[in-house]
Amino acid sequence: MLRRTRRTLWIVALVLLVLAAAIYLRFKAPPEAARLLPESDGIVYVNLRPLRALLHKNLNPVSRAPEYQAFIDATGIDWERDLEEAAVALHRMPDPRGPNGPVAYSTVLVGKLDGKRLARYLEAHANGKEIYAGHTVYSLPSEGRTVRVAQIAYDTVAISNYPSTEQIHSMLDRHRTAALPFSGSTLLAEHYSEMPLLSIAWGMGEIGLPFSEDGSIHVLGMELPIEPDTTFLASVHWAGALKLRVEEIAATDATAASQAASLNLLLAVARGATAGLGSNAANNSLKEVLRTADVSQHRNRVVANATLPQNLPVALLNGAGSDSGANSESK
Repeated sequence: MLRRTRRTLWIVALVLLVLAAAIYLRFKAPPEAARLLPESDGIVYVNLRPLRALLHKNLNPVSRAPEYQAFIDATGIDWERDLEEAAVALHRMPDPRGPNGPVAYSTVLVGKLDGKRLARYLEAHANGKEIYAGHTVYSLPSEGRTVRVAQIAYDTVAISNYPSTEQIHSMLDRHRTAALPFSGSTLLAEHYSEMPLLSIAWGMGEIGLPFSEDGSIHVLGMELPIEPDTTFLASVHWAGALKLRVEEIAATDATAASQAASLNLLLAVARGATAGLGSNAANNSLKEVLRTADVSQHRNRVVANATLPQNLPVALLNGAGSDSGANSESK
């Protein structure tokens, strides 16, 4: 009897140990939406669940483009309300001036979906479709590109405007192994472990790609002394307050020292340039970010940190919504 009791206790302990290990691995693993992304030059991820709790009651109504309103009416999906996670892979195009532009995107969206209504909408607007890995991939024309869309789970959609089917097929293939906690792209495997805990948004790789113009990166109208193919690690995470952290991985320690000095100079210029801005929620938040920002060098890495006011997302989105409304009225 005693031997049987001991055996039972050992079995229970082993099961608990396996469960604890599984929970730990899941906690440390990248989000599934990011693990579904194909190989890429950069990744950006946003978890909108905590942001939605913050923004929910504070956003001003925005005027919607007729095409987007038609999408909402047909599918019942309003991404402003229903989107919970977004993961985006950035693919550098060989010819930035070619028909596909400098960057292509592969995206995984997670949220509240009506699969049947979405399928009817895609069926009505697609100019082609295929069956791959048990999923229907719809091809839709969009501004000279082909956008491929596939619903891969009850709450998940994969989208890619890459010129070929390679990337959308890769996401469908990865969906088969999504249960493995450390599956995913090479970029994710190399750098996700460096992301701070409790990050609600993060990016890695050549995330300067969308901001690059003629071989340089422009942000807020300023040209940064950084090459477009520089590897960055960026995050917005909670550490008593919302913290922004951007890390550049330079080729050498000397390059990092030079970049840090240049960025500190730009930071001082930006503080001076914004000092005379009028007082409103968006401007005050921007000034606070610049006031708390600091740039430092750690060997071959340049690290910028800043504290984000909790009302910054609301201020920025409300400002964008106001501009959008004004622009639509002027047309």
